[in-house]
Order: sequence, then structure tokens, then C-alpha cells
Amino acid sequence: MTDNTLPPITEDDIAEYLTNTPDFFERHADMLAGVQLTSPHSHRAISLQERQAEMLRGKVRDLELKAAEMIRYGKHNVDIADKLQDWTVALLRARKAEDLVRVVTTELAAIYDMPQTALRLWGADSAFASNDFAAAVETAVKDYANDLEQSYCGVRRELPLLNWLADGDAVKSMAVVPLRSGEQVFGLLVLASDDEARFTADMGTLFLERISAQASSALSRLLP
Repeated sequence: MTDNTLPPITEDDIAEYLTNTPDFFERHADMLAGVQLTSPHSHRAISLQERQAEMLRGKVRDLELKAAEMIRYGKHNVDIADKLQDWTVALLRARKAEDLVRVVTTELAAIYDMPQTALRLWGADSAFASNDFAAAVETAVKDYANDLEQSYCGVRRELPLLNWLADGDAVKSMAVVPLRSGEQVFGLLVLASDDEARFTADMGTLFLERISAQASSALSRLLP
């Protein structure tokens, strides 16, 4: 005996039919006017047109929020770029070694409201041997610097270079910027903060790389 019972029509069957038959509602336009849905906001019965309008308003709100966020980030980046330009001008004006080091560290800290900075150069001209920036650097730090393909930006790292800072114990986040002459690393610039959110791993390093390039170019004048 053959079972001729057809399987029940499912919601998926109905959805597929309506998707493949776009002129259905043209032939049954009165159905659209009578469709009642529950609003997720007021929980009252509303028409299909009202529900579509609610969804559209929601999408518009989302777009407005995204646009506002993009504008905010854009203004923030413009502010950073303006400060970087001010710092670059100060670098170009520096003539003496002590002025150059001050611009790279103290003025950079002031411009970007950075709590702590430190600078070390290895291989600096012997004329600067008595300066703090030319103090001996541990081999482990040099090896770490040589392994950096780009600036480090993130949480505190337990490295000997923390001892270069006035208060290394207070550091919660940091950026370590390699200084290069060609392919050769000849120093490190350390930017440190007691705010763990100041430098995070998901931050872009574009501006840090610009700082690296400009500081490297300026400080290479102190090499033999």
C-alpha cells in the first residue's frame, strides 16, 4: 500500500515560495496592508510598513553612530598629526646634542602628555660618552632591539630597559621604538605610562613608526 500523504508545508517552504515569487504581493496587495507585527520596542501590534520604518530608523541610527565614531577618530588622528609636526619642527631646529636629546625625550613627552620617556644609543660618538643617553646597554636589550621589526606597543614588558626610566615600577603600558641607521639598530626610545590603556597591542603603530623614522634621522648625527 502506497502512502500518498504529503509532508506538511513548513515556514521555510513559504519563505522560499515568496522569495521565488516576487509578484505575489502585487497580486495580493491587500494582504500587506492587513499584516500586523509586534514592535520589539513598544510591544504593540503595528503594520508591516511601520515595522519596516522602525528597522530603517534603526539602520540610520547605527550609521549615524558609526559616522560620529569615524569623525571622532579622524579628529583624534589630526590632533596627533599636528603634534607630530610640531615635534618635527623642533627636531629640525635643534643644533646641539643636548638640545636634540631633549626634543626627542622631554618635548615629545610634553607634546603627547607622556609620563615617562628614556633614550639610549649604542655606538654614539666618544664625545658623548659621559651623557646618560650613551650609557652602556645590556646585550639582552640590544638583542631585543634587533629582533623588533616594528615598534612594540602594549602592556609592560619585564625588560632591563625599565631601569632607564625615573620610575620603572609605575609602568603599566609602554611603547619601545627602535632607532635605525639603514638596517642597523643603534638605539631605543622608550615611552611609558602608568595607564594600562595608554598603549595596547591592538593600537596601530603608524605614528610610532613616523616617530622612529624622524628620531632615527635626527639622532644619527650623534654617531661617529
